[in-house]
Amino acid sequence: MLSRERVETVINHGKPDRVPIYMWVSANLSAPIAERFGSVEALEDKYEFDFAHLFGGPNPYPEETMAQVARAADGSVEPRALLDVDLGDVNDSAAYADVVAAVEHHKNQRARFVYMQTPGIFECLNGPFGIENQLTYLALYQDDLREVYRRQAEWNRQFALNCIELGVDMVHVSDDWGAQVGLMFSPRTWWELIYPNHKIIVDAVKAAGAYVSLHTDGNNNAVIDGIMKLGYDVVHPWQGSAGMSLAEFKEKWAGTFTVMGGLDVQTTIGFGKLDFLRAEIERVLRMFADGGLLFCTTHFVQDPCTMDELVVALDTAYELSRSVVT
Repeated sequence: MLSRERVETVINHGKPDRVPIYMWVSANLSAPIAERFGSVEALEDKYEFDFAHLFGGPNPYPEETMAQVARAADGSVEPRALLDVDLGDVNDSAAYADVVAAVEHHKNQRARFVYMQTPGIFECLNGPFGIENQLTYLALYQDDLREVYRRQAEWNRQFALNCIELGVDMVHVSDDWGAQVGLMFSPRTWWELIYPNHKIIVDAVKAAGAYVSLHTDGNNNAVIDGIMKLGYDVVHPWQGSAGMSLAEFKEKWAGTFTVMGGLDVQTTIGFGKLDFLRAEIERVLRMFADGGLLFCTTHFVQDPCTMDELVVALDTAYELSRSVVT
């Protein structure tokens, strides 16, 4: 199988020839990776990554605009004030130049499956509001937030469609909801304010014939039924260190959606525990040898991780992904 075909087989609940692999390594480790391998791209080629996480595109709330709004509001922007701010131009073709280049590099030249980071609803608005303020606004200004969220969802919808037109295989909606032991807000709030706006995005992506994935850190057990109802194809990271059990996922939901994850950056990589690191990678890859998992880090590998430890993780994942096939 080609890499893209391998990933699509897993998303479609089939059995791949091997577990597809990828790791989020560039954000914190680009310099040491370049010193060791020559470039991040060289590392990706050496370990034959099957998929790629793309970034870029326009910003719904340009920094200069928001700086002016924050000054006018004495630092605390409330939802009503945000409704008076024009969103950035989602159709600014120049803003997609990095996306076009990344699709060419990863998909057209290397046959990888490419997925594109796009805004969610709650996480995206933490920028203009600040997370503590936004959590307060969920209690104080629900009607205003409902309109802010709806407007954001419509912008996100067009952003997603533009990315699909450029050749992206999967739209990746980033929207952290979870803390370590549960949601940051009530399930009722999620159903009333988050669910309908994600539905706008997911329905549009599905209608356009692309896959759609969700990123939400932490413990999201309270809304798994809602995630399934929305129709997400892939969920990342399914964080074991926050009570999201991969074994439970495999038993209950593996035929409904796919997990992208398996290597927990909060407990597994970056701590110098090499035997534990190897054992965890083997445990996860053996569990999903017959499908259901896109093996990946749960987030960006943090800079305490040495290059020697990263190489151990990459070598182990590369070798085992090819040897544990059932």
